[in-house]
Amino acid sequence: MASSEEYLEYVLEQLSDLDEISYRKMMGEYIIYYRGKIVGGIYDDRFLVKPVKSALEMMGDADMELPYEGAKEMVLVDNLDDREFLCDLFDAMYDELPAPGNRRR
Repeated sequence: MASSEEYLEYVLEQLSDLDEISYRKMMGEYIIYYRGKIVGGIYDDRFLVKPVKSALEMMGDADMELPYEGAKEMVLVDNLDDREFLCDLFDAMYDELPAPGNRRR
């Protein structure tokens, strides 16, 4: 099941206090970037982030879910209504995220 544009728009609105949020549509889902780094994505209308240490610490009771078959588990963000928490989460995660690589074509 592909994610809806309405869910994407809601997530982007909740993240609108942050600068340099972008996304890329990929096979019906959306990859979310913060200042050029991949933070997570929207998969089947679920917002999932990479399981870096800071995310796991800030959301210790969060569920781990597969974004799609064969992928590594990611952290389910179920507190989308708290904009301040989302900003703090992204800021905390940023330094732990890998630098963007060169895309091969």
